[in-house]
Amino acid sequence: MCALIPRIETRTRLSLVIHRLEDVKPTNTGRLACACLPNSEVLVRGHQHQPDVPFCWDDDTLPVLLFPFEDARPLSEFANDGRRVNLIVPDGNWRQAFKVRSRVPGLRQVACATLPGGAPTLYRLRSEPQEGGLATMEAIARAFGILEGPHVQTALERLFLVMVERTLWARGRVGAGDVNGGVPDGTKRHLPAGKAQG
Repeated sequence: MCALIPRIETRTRLSLVIHRLEDVKPTNTGRLACACLPNSEVLVRGHQHQPDVPFCWDDDTLPVLLFPFEDARPLSEFANDGRRVNLIVPDGNWRQAFKVRSRVPGLRQVACATLPGGAPTLYRLRSEPQEGGLATMEAIARAFGILEGPHVQTALERLFLVMVERTLWARGRVGAGDVNGGVPDGTKRHLPAGKAQG
């Protein structure tokens, strides 16, 4: 995957607030999005017996928390504010993401935004209990499509799809011909006994 990661310069800053349990999962997509976006940071939260670090922002930026709380407004309303947007994206399961606003000092007063309806998730590595739920990288891609333009969304979604399909191939759930861009030469996978390579 490393050779495929693009470097995408953006005016919008991404702050990924990731739960410590999510941070160690190989199927995490939030960190992959940050690897593409130099103007990003990762804040790990949820450590036991340790308070979460307060979230701070510059005076010339507009912090926006991407989560569909009841008071959330469409993200497009923040796109033309004039200030540079600092998009805060919680990363974890739905319950962990929901708690970010109340657990991270500084986020209670931050405006919340929601994405418009769109195509269903292409994330086939985990089940999605929330109707209309997206993988973190999908949500970031769609948000940056609104804030930065379709070229950013397309680049992130392309890498996301390769990550998902290569992971499915490594697990023996799809053949190499079903992977966008194929599988790099010499790549091996470890399959359960009795399952053939494909």
